[in-house]
Amino acid sequence: MAKIVDPDQLTKDIEVVFDTAAKTIQVIEIGNITAIDGVTLQCIYSFCKEQWKTDAELIKYPFPLIAITAEQFEFFNSWSWADTTSKEIIRDGGWAVKDGSGISEEEYMNLTTLGSFNASSDTSYYLQSSGGTSTPTVYSAEVNQAIQIYGDASNGDVDYRTYFSIFLREQAKIFDYYNLMAEQNLTELTYKKYALPLSNSTDLKITHDDTTIGSSSPYNGMSITYYESAVQRTIGSSDYDFSVIVDGNSGTAEEIYEFVQYQLRLNDNIDNGVGSLTGKTADELLLFIGDTLRTTGTVGEGVFIDNYLSADINRLEFTESGGTIVSFPYVASGSFQFNDNLTNDASALYWLFFTDANGNTYDSTNAIIINDNSSTPLNGAVTQQNIAFDYDYDGNTQGGRTEGTDAPYTAVAIGLDTGQYVKTTGSLTRTTSNVVNFVAALERNYSNPA
Repeated sequence: MAKIVDPDQLTKDIEVVFDTAAKTIQVIEIGNITAIDGVTLQCIYSFCKEQWKTDAELIKYPFPLIAITAEQFEFFNSWSWADTTSKEIIRDGGWAVKDGSGISEEEYMNLTTLGSFNASSDTSYYLQSSGGTSTPTVYSAEVNQAIQIYGDASNGDVDYRTYFSIFLREQAKIFDYYNLMAEQNLTELTYKKYALPLSNSTDLKITHDDTTIGSSSPYNGMSITYYESAVQRTIGSSDYDFSVIVDGNSGTAEEIYEFVQYQLRLNDNIDNGVGSLTGKTADELLLFIGDTLRTTGTVGEGVFIDNYLSADINRLEFTESGGTIVSFPYVASGSFQFNDNLTNDASALYWLFFTDANGNTYDSTNAIIINDNSSTPLNGAVTQQNIAFDYDYDGNTQGGRTEGTDAPYTAVAIGLDTGQYVKTTGSLTRTTSNVVNFVAALERNYSNPA
């Protein structure tokens, strides 16, 4: 079946029932009408006109509806819908029920989403007041339904005309959200149709199910804390304010993202601090741009990640409380690789020098050993065939050199019993795959008799 738009597809006392005593219109899921597809309000209005024109009994009673537009209507002359089911079947139109003085007794807007949902079972939900309780849409998949925005004391005693936001958050799918008031610059909702974009798709960054994320390591050691006052974190040489801190428990960027997205679908408190915040209606905190994980706090609510996997430092970006996106200085990394003659030599040592750091050159008394990212000199014992290292590419100014530029190096190693002296040259570049190879000839002549 499809949405009914033609009044010729409706039959009095089958799909549509008029109760002239109660002054109600009942729309029934029968015949040509299916609840999930529904019937447009314009079609019901048009059907009413045809019936009042041709039915000898109906014409004895006042007409029930006024059409403001094709998507906005008013019940008057004491008419209204017979039941909730009738309201849920109506599509593409909002309405008000007016009393004899033209004052609204209740008002319903129509909400229609544009774009597609990834699956027919995906279901959105909405908020009608800040900090309120979320309500699922009547049907799953794309939305086209009536939502009450006002009711007097006899019709719910509610007024939701100044707030509306809708969420679409499904496991392993990219979230979507829309704030109707902000996005369409509205100050008050009325009884008409509102169309808005809402869609989702598969989230390739989520590869674990809820059971795994909800109970296993490293996820069960992660948390989200919301602070009433900003806390500071140092990025590079500057301090920045943040009010939300995600503890990543040494997980990868993808694992941290999986945890946060899981938390943001929970109908429970997700604040690890002193406050309380329901996950499924909280603001989104993270997004992936390619392989870069960015925090997405709003202005005044920066988001930072503590205890991330150190190897991910170059693919993290943080939105601080002022709204600026900041990231750590780039950390290059790589490994020293030693051949067997050095690895098997218990006395073997290595050094990594700048070839020329602003005039401080290797092969002189001014030679400078390159520091790693924590300012520790890159030299030591050859304890294994591969030794990992990192390097503050964007921040190293040893000897007055210019940071953020490739660093030509001269690397030397020497053993005693099996490894001869070896020297190699190259450059540390802005990458995580720098390799310094030490290939020492076999030592055949060293002797130190006891």
